[in-house]
Amino acid sequence: MARIGFYHLTRTGPEAALPKLLGRVLAEGGRAMVLSPEKERIAALDAALWTCPDPDWLPHGTPASGNADLQPIWLTTEDGPAPNGARFLFLLDGAESAALDAFDRVFDLFDGGNEDAVAAARRRWAAAKAAGHELTYWRQTATGWEKAA
Repeated sequence: MARIGFYHLTRTGPEAALPKLLGRVLAEGGRAMVLSPEKERIAALDAALWTCPDPDWLPHGTPASGNADLQPIWLTTEDGPAPNGARFLFLLDGAESAALDAFDRVFDLFDGGNEDAVAAARRRWAAAKAAGHELTYWRQTATGWEKAA
C-alpha cells in the first residue's frame, strides 16, 4: 500500500508549491512522476521548473522531450507505472492513478479555493482509505506545510 498525502493548496498554485516538494525528493536521491490530466498544466510546469528560483535546478522531462529513463522528474498526462522508475507520484488537477501501489509515496495536491476540487479530494480520500492506503492531510500555511491529520 502507498502512503498518500493530501496537500490542500490555499496560498499558491501547483507551479509555486511543486518545486520545493520535488526538490526534497531529488535531495534524497529519489525520482518523481507528476501526473495531470491537463496538457496545458504539463506545459506550464515544464516551463516553471526550468525557471524556478528555489531550488534552482530541477532536471525533468516530458513525453515530448523523451528519454524518460534519464529524467529524475517525469511530467505526464499518462497514468501507469513511472517510465523513469519514480517511487514518488504527484497528482494534480484531480488526477487519479490506477497504479498507486507502484509508488512508495503519493502527493495529491488540490486547490483549496475550488469547492469542486475540495469535494473531489474528499472522494479520493475516502476511496484511498477504503483501499487501505496510509493517509495524511497537509494544509498550506504562510510558513510552509502543516500536518493536520
